[in-house]
Amino acid sequence: MLRRRIGQADLARISEVRAELRDVLRRWGVAELIDTAELLSSELVTNAIRHTDRDAVLTARLYREPAADGGRARLRVEVEDESDVWPTRRTPGDQAPSGRGLMLVEALADSWGVEPRGSGKRAWFELKTALCTSPLPRRTTST
Repeated sequence: MLRRRIGQADLARISEVRAELRDVLRRWGVAELIDTAELLSSELVTNAIRHTDRDAVLTARLYREPAADGGRARLRVEVEDESDVWPTRRTPGDQAPSGRGLMLVEALADSWGVEPRGSGKRAWFELKTALCTSPLPRRTTST
């Protein structure tokens, strides 16, 4: 598991977390998910920081189905924040500089959603990959 806190005022931390996500996905043997996972993670973190004025916590986990069920891997990335304001999908104009984040998540993720958690919410997405033969990842936690 990868878990990182991104401070609301520390926008440079977003690129650091993306780099850590790339590295951990390589170690977990699912490098084919890197580009999409990095893009969607960045969108969810940016939404949390920009639209809530609060810190965010990114968590990434890799799950493996048993070989009898296809042996696929499923990456779940969650972004938590302490705000009760839920993200809203917008339809920006052609020239709008922002507003496409949730559209990208919806288009590229195998599944995604937002759920309440104590105080605040958790936005998440999942990506699946083909048969995965590498061992389960070691647990990595730090914030």
